[in-house]
Amino acid sequence: MAHFNFHSLKTLSWVVVGIFLGGSLLVTIGIFALGGFELFKFLYVTLLQGFGMGMVITAVLFFLIRAVWRLHALPMGIALIFVLVGLSMFISVSVGRLYALQYPVYVESFGPGSGPGLPLKNVIGFFSHIDQFARVSDIARNPNDVPPPITVLDPEADARATFEMIESLSASGTLEMVASTTPPEDGGTVRELHLETTEVLAEIAPGIMHNYWTFNNTVPGPLFRVREGDIVKVTIKNNETSLHHHNVDFHAVTGPGGGGKVSVVAPGETKEFTFKALNPGLFVYHCAVPNMAVHMAHGMYGLILVEPKEGLPAVDKEFYVMQGEIFTTGTIGRKGLQAFDAKKMMASTPTYVTFNGRPDGAVGKMKAEVGDRIRMYVGNGGVVHNSSFHVVGEIFDTVYPEASIGGAMFKNVQTTNVPAGGATIVEFTVDYPGTYVLVDHALMRADKGAWGTIEVTGEADSTIFDGDFSEHSHEGHH
Repeated sequence: MAHFNFHSLKTLSWVVVGIFLGGSLLVTIGIFALGGFELFKFLYVTLLQGFGMGMVITAVLFFLIRAVWRLHALPMGIALIFVLVGLSMFISVSVGRLYALQYPVYVESFGPGSGPGLPLKNVIGFFSHIDQFARVSDIARNPNDVPPPITVLDPEADARATFEMIESLSASGTLEMVASTTPPEDGGTVRELHLETTEVLAEIAPGIMHNYWTFNNTVPGPLFRVREGDIVKVTIKNNETSLHHHNVDFHAVTGPGGGGKVSVVAPGETKEFTFKALNPGLFVYHCAVPNMAVHMAHGMYGLILVEPKEGLPAVDKEFYVMQGEIFTTGTIGRKGLQAFDAKKMMASTPTYVTFNGRPDGAVGKMKAEVGDRIRMYVGNGGVVHNSSFHVVGEIFDTVYPEASIGGAMFKNVQTTNVPAGGATIVEFTVDYPGTYVLVDHALMRADKGAWGTIEVTGEADSTIFDGDFSEHSHEGHH
């Protein structure tokens, strides 16, 4: 009998080992079947981690089986079964409902539409279509990509000059004049905005890949520029490779859902709608298909500037910067393909906080000369944090608080608030050369990626600033 027990124990132990090895092989084959070597490369860090955990669990089961068997303790085995069943009951009751067939599991919410977790079928669909997603080499919208100020066309102006102006507007801001039977206000016109929603793969940082959802293949989407009283015609197309429905909600729109109600597009579908720009200001737009926070956390946000009828004061440089948050399953800096983590979003703990889509999205791209007056259009596409926007070494001599145009303006401001889903406009003149760092002054977020630079060249004025610029070995903390 003892001989039988020993061989049965040995067989059962090897069965456990075989299940581990066979399961590992099946997972590897499944990954190659779904997405080939590229998917395997994206997931190698996660696979290595999973393989290591599988080894630990297998070893624990191996020793546990032997311990129970040697003690000849049937009651001990039954007790272990009770522990597993009881633990399962406790977890399922604690979360209210057993959200097991989604990623990540056990995430429930009470907002409009479905919760933030991704259904298992969506996860499988993503992996099986991974070869269809466009690869974007740089997801960051260039902060210099600002359409030029709008000039009201003189009907008596030269026809060629008029044509060139329309061509310039179209090229720089995906903005053009179109015919329409809807009359704009006096001095206004009809303007057409084009958006394409895409789901792409791009790097958060070198070696860290993420599935971004975008407007026009960048984060943020394009900055649009219209004028108070204009009729705006929006064309939105959902790229045929997308796996999800999308739409657009313009905070500048007076109407149901900010346009979201009439712009829901399935993959491959195109829709149009029009709105009148009634109020001047700088407004956020974003995808509003439930779960809205999930779509925004993937990168679907941007800004639209509605200039007042008289226009804005002239400046030398204009820049476009938008803060956002990325929630990944891996810790900050972890390599490989990083999936969206709904649990982190619900807990308000973004892995990365960025300017223009990635940690270096606004670094080394903005240039100015001493004496330039700068205007920055700053937005916040985050779903968790307000931004405490600050430029180190500069003072905002003019702030349009919360991007209000026509109301009170702030003067001589060090740091200004940019609410989640809001914006601001700041103006300042650069009087001294050097590199100026812009940050969210909740400075922990700079370590998560929320910083950029403006490089100013020109003659130094020692009456404004002077000191010893020699380098030393105590930069930062040691």
